[in-house]
Amino acid sequence: MVADDDDSAPVIKLVNLVMSEAVSMRASDIHVEPFADRVRIRYRIDGELIERDSPPRRLLGAIVSRIKIMARMDIAEKRRPQDGRIKTRIAGREFDMRVSILPTQHGQAIVLRILDRENIRIGIRNLGFSEEKYRTFQNIIRRPNGIFLVTGPTGSGKTTTLYSALGELNRPDRKIITAEDPVEYYLPGINQVEVRSSIGLTFDKIIRAMLRQAPNVILVGEIRDAETADMAIQASLTGHLVFSTLHTNDAPSSITRLIDMGVQPFLVASSVMAVMAQRLVRVVCPKCKEPYKPDRTELEHFDITPDQVAVSTFVRGKGCNHCQHTGFRGRIAVFELMTMNPTLREMTFRSEPTQNIRRQARLFGMKTIVEDAKDKALQGVTSLTEVYRLEKFNE
Repeated sequence: MVADDDDSAPVIKLVNLVMSEAVSMRASDIHVEPFADRVRIRYRIDGELIERDSPPRRLLGAIVSRIKIMARMDIAEKRRPQDGRIKTRIAGREFDMRVSILPTQHGQAIVLRILDRENIRIGIRNLGFSEEKYRTFQNIIRRPNGIFLVTGPTGSGKTTTLYSALGELNRPDRKIITAEDPVEYYLPGINQVEVRSSIGLTFDKIIRAMLRQAPNVILVGEIRDAETADMAIQASLTGHLVFSTLHTNDAPSSITRLIDMGVQPFLVASSVMAVMAQRLVRVVCPKCKEPYKPDRTELEHFDITPDQVAVSTFVRGKGCNHCQHTGFRGRIAVFELMTMNPTLREMTFRSEPTQNIRRQARLFGMKTIVEDAKDKALQGVTSLTEVYRLEKFNE
């Protein structure tokens, strides 16, 4: 082991400093990227990348080696991607960091994903549900069997939502098993299994083995192929409550995605009980928020009526030290919750196109993600610019 007082000590201090600064700035990940003439360090804060001071290019090798030692990786391997994990204590709190190393043209690029255990303890109440959606969600997760899907792109808070639901269901009289790739957060009282494709331990194999362990609730990290989808559906039809995620843009397209994967429409119709799509929008900074009056074009663009304007509070952030002069601090989830009913099941059974299912779900009162975000803007939680960004993303 290298002594702390020799030449490597400054590098140890530098790496520790970067980690503690990222945590204090509430970053979700740290990016260390080598280029021909410099090393760029960026933090992702509330979904946006912010560049920090660059260390000298000559320190790249030492920084990579230090992170590899902390993550128990192979220091000599420089040509292949590697994954590892760091357990560390910063400012008196325990953090897990998931480390990914990728060899690039100018050296090894590193991403450290900061996993804060406090994030998954936020509880369902604080996720951002409206009163009505909260009640519906509670009813769904208390069903004895069926599949509940959460969909959205990477980094839209799906894991946090599902872990909050598991936390709520985690009682001594229930057995919960998860299959994840990789296990992000360690949850006490829950049996967590990590996917290992290198030895053939895939999602579908884990689910098959899980069912012999007589669980009440199963979490499948992600449905990626027909085998996993089939196994998850079989598990739900044999009396298990199954939670899983999919990568689709909205809730109705998840139904067509499962059918496109090769799952029989009648199986999808009988097993899926609800699909929830979600995104994260930034919350206006509480320290520097100020009320403002949107102009006419904004109000027309979002179909906001004069009656709505009369009872709404529109806010925006001026920018202050509390929010790194962005005007936003923290994020909240916006949801689109589609609960299956006889009409939607019948449409699924007939493999009807996504737009028909969406139209029907809206007739039954489903609010889209953009509408939910607009409601939060009317309540003064987020700003109309965030709703506009979300709209562009969903086009």
